[in-house]
This record gives sequence, structure tokens and C-alpha cells, in this order.
Amino acid sequence: MASELHKVSAGKEEEIRELKARLQGIELEKKLAVTEAVSAVEKERDELRNGIKQAELEKQLAEKALKDKYETQIKDRDDAIERLKDMKARLSTKMVGETLEKHCETEFNKVRSMAFPRAYFEKDNDARTGSKGDYIFRESDEAGTEIISIMFEMKNESDKTATKSKNEDFLKELDRDRTEKGCEYAVLVSMLEPESELYNAGIVDVFHRFPKMYVIRPQFFLPMITLLRNASLNSLKYKTELALVKAQNIDITQFETSLRRSRMGLPKTTISPPGISRRRLMRLISPSTISRKQRTH
Repeated sequence: MASELHKVSAGKEEEIRELKARLQGIELEKKLAVTEAVSAVEKERDELRNGIKQAELEKQLAEKALKDKYETQIKDRDDAIERLKDMKARLSTKMVGETLEKHCETEFNKVRSMAFPRAYFEKDNDARTGSKGDYIFRESDEAGTEIISIMFEMKNESDKTATKSKNEDFLKELDRDRTEKGCEYAVLVSMLEPESELYNAGIVDVFHRFPKMYVIRPQFFLPMITLLRNASLNSLKYKTELALVKAQNIDITQFETSLRRSRMGLPKTTISPPGISRRRLMRLISPSTISRKQRTH
């Protein structure tokens, strides 16, 4: 009996040992599985972290490259501006003025053949009186009658000039040059006083100082010539019509003198004046008309 109990006890203990061993194996497998899972997650985490760091590094490098690129461009631009300022500062006032003169001459020559085929536009090189303008514009009609004449003066100024000139400073001399060269109009083409709202309006008449004188910005150079020339063409038309009327009045006076000479028995030396119809001529020489004329004279 005791032997059987011992066998049963030994079997149970063996079974317990097997269960414990199996349990230890299961625990070990679980630990290994957890360790593997944690290692995989940590590896993925590290890879993501490294990827983020790499992306941030690439972003920083790209930003730095872009910043360096634009800083270089800005520096090059600033250097170019400084070089231009330095070059402009080196120009004398005369050289800067001649640059504006050349611009106006070029703009005029672009349209000369089409818009002003009979015009004279040349530099004023006559300094015999001690002064001269920059350019003279003249235009005549087909008969050679002068339509318009303009004396131009061009004024510019370097940004580095210590003393800034004003447009007012040049008006008196321009008026004297215009008068000496026999020009009807005077125009100052000016870049002076760049902050002036008055002159930046474009075309400013200074008739309160000098007759038929304007101050304009360069962009109004050609429109100014066109405006003055069109106004002069209209004026010439009216002058021509007035001269014709005066000529007709002179012809009528001569005709009346001829009639009086005829009545006095003097030789008839005058024929019908031009522009008078036969009907009007007969009315003029009718007895009643002649009698009325004699009473008025």
C-alpha cells in the first residue's frame, strides 16, 4: 500500500516538474516575443527619428542655399547700383545734360520723317552773343512761311550734386536766348526738382514770368511740339484769312478811286477787283450808289 502511494506521489511530482518546465518555456517564449516586438518598434522609431532628422537637415541646407543665392543676388544688385551711382556721380553737369539732350534728339528723329518732314531741329551752336540754347525747332509751310519756332533748353542733374538747381534759375537765360535767336516759344525740358508736384504734372506754363514759355518733363517733349505746332497752324490759317480780307478791302478802295476818276473824266486804269461778282459790280457803279459814295466823301 505504501509502495503504491509512493509511486503516485512520485508521478505527481514528475507531472508538476513538467508543468513548471512547460510554464517556464511559455514565459521565456513570451519574453522573447515581447523583446522582439519592442526591438522592432524601437527600430522603426529610430528609423523615423533618423528620417525626420535627415529631412530637417536637408530643409536647413536648402534654406541656407536659397538664402545664400538671394543674398548673393542682392549683393550683386547693390554693387551694380553703387557702380551706377558712382558712374553718375562722376559725370559732370554738362555730361548729364547732354544725356538728356541726346534722348530728346533721338525721340524727335524717330518721328521726324513722318510727323515733321519740313521741320528744322538742330543744336543751337551760335554762341556769338555769349549764350546759347540747346536746340532750335522751326517749321515752315510749303510757301516758306514760318509756322512756328521754339527754343529748347534741357536740364538734368546728378544725384550726387551738392547744390540742387531749380527750374526758376534758368528761365531768364532761356528767355534771352529765345529773343536773340528770334524764336516765338521757349521750352525748358527739365528733370530738376523731381519731388515737385507742380512740375511732375507734366506741362507747366510760366507765362507769369515770361511770355510763351513752358517747363515740361522729358516724356512730354514730342506732345509739346505737336500742341504748339497745331495751335500755330490754326493761327496761321486765321492770319491768312485776315490778310485776304485786308487785300480785298484794298482792292475795293482802289476800285472806288477808279470810279471817281472815271466820273472826273480821268483815264480808267482799274478793272473789276477779284472776288466781286458782275451783279455786285453793276450795283457798285449804279448812279445811286455813286451819288451816295460822293456824299459820304
